[in-house]
Amino acid sequence: MKTTKRTLFLEIQNLIKELKPHTISSERKAVLQPLTDFIRAEVSKNQEIRINFICTHNSRRSHLSQVWAQTMANYFNIRNVFCYSGGTEATALFPMVAETLQNSGFQINTISKNDNPVYSIKYADNEHPIIGFSKKLNDDFNPKSGFCAVLTCDSANEACPIVFGAEKRIPITFEDPKVFDDTPQQAEKYNERSLQIATEMFYVFSQINS
Repeated sequence: MKTTKRTLFLEIQNLIKELKPHTISSERKAVLQPLTDFIRAEVSKNQEIRINFICTHNSRRSHLSQVWAQTMANYFNIRNVFCYSGGTEATALFPMVAETLQNSGFQINTISKNDNPVYSIKYADNEHPIIGFSKKLNDDFNPKSGFCAVLTCDSANEACPIVFGAEKRIPITFEDPKVFDDTPQQAEKYNERSLQIATEMFYVFSQINS
């Protein structure tokens, strides 16, 4: 596997080294395979790879997926990967998501404070930050065509049988950490979901040049 060295922030690199992709079940690998196939096909054609991670509110799982996919593309030196996120409706990026990412080594800065804050999420010194805020999947911030739509929650998967402009539609759903909001387990469960998504995105991108 071809990886870049010392481009990601050191804390993120150290976290990635502790991931356990070998624990992903064969059933789950089958769920992830269509995304691997899409990325590999675009790489073979020397095409830009655009992935829009979609959840109902674009507040938790879709953002975690976007951030970790972009990070893993960098880690495995898969170029021309552009990751996005959107929802069937716009709400706000949940603060615990930003806190969880910050605790994982990402540099988080708040660009705009309002009902739908805008965050700069940086994973490496020399890479553009990810701009994190809640938006509808067809927002002007997102691609209009030639992208892969990844549905990260069951309700979005059911609500979007067709994603207009998507070259590929792939359901890869995750359990919602929202159920632990305002409980003593909140931080633990958000971190657990973040690590699951990181591990699975690690596995996907590790397969591209293998």
